[in-house]
Amino acid sequence: MKAVRYYGHKDVRIINDLEKPKPSGDEVLLKIGGAGVCHSDLHIIDEGTVSGSTFTLGHENAGWVEEVGQDVKGFKKGDAVLVYGPWGCGHCKPCQHSNENYCDHQSEQAYGGGLGLNGGMADYMLVPSSRLLVPIHDLDPVIAAPLTDAALTPYSAIKRSLHKLMPDEYVVVIGVGGLGHVALQILSEMCGSTIIACDITPERLEFAKQLGATYAVNSTDKDAAEQIKKITGIKKAKVVLDFVGATSTIDLGTKIIGLDGDLTIVGLGGGKFEYNMNGLPFGVSMTNPYWGSRTELMEVIGLAIQKKIHIEIEKYNLDQALEVYDKLRQGKIKGRAVLIP
Repeated sequence: MKAVRYYGHKDVRIINDLEKPKPSGDEVLLKIGGAGVCHSDLHIIDEGTVSGSTFTLGHENAGWVEEVGQDVKGFKKGDAVLVYGPWGCGHCKPCQHSNENYCDHQSEQAYGGGLGLNGGMADYMLVPSSRLLVPIHDLDPVIAAPLTDAALTPYSAIKRSLHKLMPDEYVVVIGVGGLGHVALQILSEMCGSTIIACDITPERLEFAKQLGATYAVNSTDKDAAEQIKKITGIKKAKVVLDFVGATSTIDLGTKIIGLDGDLTIVGLGGGKFEYNMNGLPFGVSMTNPYWGSRTELMEVIGLAIQKKIHIEIEKYNLDQALEVYDKLRQGKIKGRAVLIP
């Protein structure tokens, strides 16, 4: 079996002679159809954020059931499924509420497949529990794989602020990349607010307008905040979704968020915010949500089946994984790259 394996800081290898796993109990073996490539992988590879273990990369995974353990119910060989990414203990209160992304035991265990445990950048993936699988019906696993993060993460972030996204309000999306370009589509479908997009290239800004943004502002402009405030007026934006998370984008968010607004930092850009009483308008909630729940993934699949969202993907062979990571570092991937065994 072939797999893209993480061996330590800046050490990723494509291995060709791994043994095909055998499921038991409630485990399910998947034949992988596609595995999405995410910036979170680069945090692991380049920064060593996951240490002390060797594992197969890939946390955005879809494929077909190949074999099931003796305790599995509800799945059979050939079923097309997604793998829910954040793996909790399955027993604590958040997990029982489908919020394994906020498992009480997260600090004691690996985050999931491709994030400390074996993921899906391989011919086959052993999923430790059938509860982590979600049927995708007639969706193509290659196209559906990135839904598990690139769609689920922005969907969950938007959903927590949906009650504030009224037709007379403004929402700003910073970063029109793998997650941001899906966020624009979700906002277009689920809220009536005016959408303002920010990015650093004319191509990305034009792309944002194609996906539902009414306005597009280059976030590197010195007067970017003033441009946005001319659009929103004195009330500013009710919700800001930052899919970059750098100090510069967080700073921009603080300047354009309005009273009682939501400033949501989704991106892992390593930015900093120094709190002071005058740094944010009164009532603002600054949050850093992590991924989404299993039930929200089911809702995302519903949007995809209805063709209300789609992810721009670039297809690559598994052997091209190292090349793809280099392209991702250089910002040369539009939308999401998907590795196909």
